[in-house]
Amino acid sequence: MHILDGKALSDKIKENIKRETKELKEKGIVPGLAVILVGDNPASHTYVRMKEKACEMTGIYSIVHKMPLDISEEKILETIRMMNNNPNIDGILVQLPLPSQIDTQKILDSIDPRKDVDGFHPFNVGRLVLGLDCFVPCTPLGVMRLLKEYNIDVKGMDACVVGASNIVGKPMMNLLLNSFATVDICHIYTKNLKSHTKRADILIVGVGKPNLITKDMVKEGAIVIDIGINRLENGKLVGDVDFENVAPLTSYITPVPGGVGPMTIAMLLENTLKAAKGRLK
Repeated sequence: MHILDGKALSDKIKENIKRETKELKEKGIVPGLAVILVGDNPASHTYVRMKEKACEMTGIYSIVHKMPLDISEEKILETIRMMNNNPNIDGILVQLPLPSQIDTQKILDSIDPRKDVDGFHPFNVGRLVLGLDCFVPCTPLGVMRLLKEYNIDVKGMDACVVGASNIVGKPMMNLLLNSFATVDICHIYTKNLKSHTKRADILIVGVGKPNLITKDMVKEGAIVIDIGINRLENGKLVGDVDFENVAPLTSYITPVPGGVGPMTIAMLLENTLKAAKGRLK
């Protein structure tokens, strides 16, 4: 069993981004990331602080637009229009979830696809499905980079993705398909989940349910990628996989924390840098 160390790889990627950002600045371009943060969700605030810190470390300019929970949809759209037209902002990120009075898809659709560093705009989603160059959602992209770092080629593998969200599951499925894996995708209505997970060469799980995947659901020698992150009542962070009991069965596995999480932020920075390089063109 080998640990897929996302923390170590993300640190390496950040060092590369820091170097490339410095080179861009010498050409008069400072990569800029703008974040919209609505309400007082503690998890959202924590994620945004981590993103701010990562930007500061790599030399990327960042600004956070903090908005009250009762903000109107039009006010958010107005802010996004302003950022779309700001030549110094390369990436725009809306921290999800948004409050119930806001049409989330309408907000995401309003972002300039060239600044959509989260990869959620239909333009980028469509290009991902077709296997064309685009901004890819950061968490699935981080998973693929982690596999590449450890020379894991998914071509020909039987892959199972548990979780079919627009943010993680569906783009993960498309990235695997584009890499010629055979993909099985499961969700809340899937019958007999174990029958799907048990035959997977690579199992990728992201649903937000602690210890959903137990050792009897995993094939011996499988690669297990745990995207879930859950805080237990005792404060401990765990994934969706029962790590202690599943890990001995696997060939590779990601820990929680320290696996996919750090890669998500590294990919956000990389997408922002990619958008900034677009200014050179």
